[in-house]
Amino acid sequence: MNLFDLSGKVAIITGSSRGIGRAIAEQMAAHGARVVISSRKQDACEPVAAAIRSRGGQALAIAANIGDKQQLTDLVNKTVAAWGQIDVVVSNAASNPYYGPLSGMGDDVFEKVMNNNVRASIWLANLALPGMAQRGGGALIIVSSIAAYKGSATLGLYALSKAADVQLARNLALEWGKHNIRVNCIAPGLVRTDFAKALWDNPALLKETEARTPMGRIGEPDDIAGVAVMLAGRAGAWLTGQTIVVDGGVTTV
Repeated sequence: MNLFDLSGKVAIITGSSRGIGRAIAEQMAAHGARVVISSRKQDACEPVAAAIRSRGGQALAIAANIGDKQQLTDLVNKTVAAWGQIDVVVSNAASNPYYGPLSGMGDDVFEKVMNNNVRASIWLANLALPGMAQRGGGALIIVSSIAAYKGSATLGLYALSKAADVQLARNLALEWGKHNIRVNCIAPGLVRTDFAKALWDNPALLKETEARTPMGRIGEPDDIAGVAVMLAGRAGAWLTGQTIVVDGGVTTV
């Protein structure tokens, strides 16, 4: 048995037109899954799906704004219409429009971050997991962050939402475990993506981060994708309600 074989599985990955989400989609496709590339704009999704198909994988592009419940409903329905099932959902897309103290944030910013980073995962769970249960099981993977474990004077709202994701995985694992559905989080450290570019594109900041990282480097998208493949397949069959920290050892210091 190949513990990482995803053949026959259908996986939706939100925020997969770039960065961590794209790497997860590419690696799941490479391991045999049929993947749905999804982000806000269709023209950003299409090239990623096409690239996967050019390498022999199977991919669809279905745009959806995670902040819009109807669009997420359409994402799930279109996936089932095209491929008949959903076995894996990766809730990766997130927002971080505010940098500063909690005392300076507006209510609109709070609502956007909590809606996109927490409630969207709840919506996806409620939309996709019943079908998984009928089929005998599946996996929901929520991409959190090591910000969930660290205080911050400038990223406090983002950290709050990511801490909520960690608890959400525990709660959903309890609700859906009896249906053979596993729910876990991945908490990346600093990864070389456009989303986190402000934190690694500055040479001085990058050098400082690398110096306090036991492995001496920041992460690459595939470092996270490998864990997602494990959680989606037989390798993660008895793992649920957990958060796997993938940060090169930063949180051990």
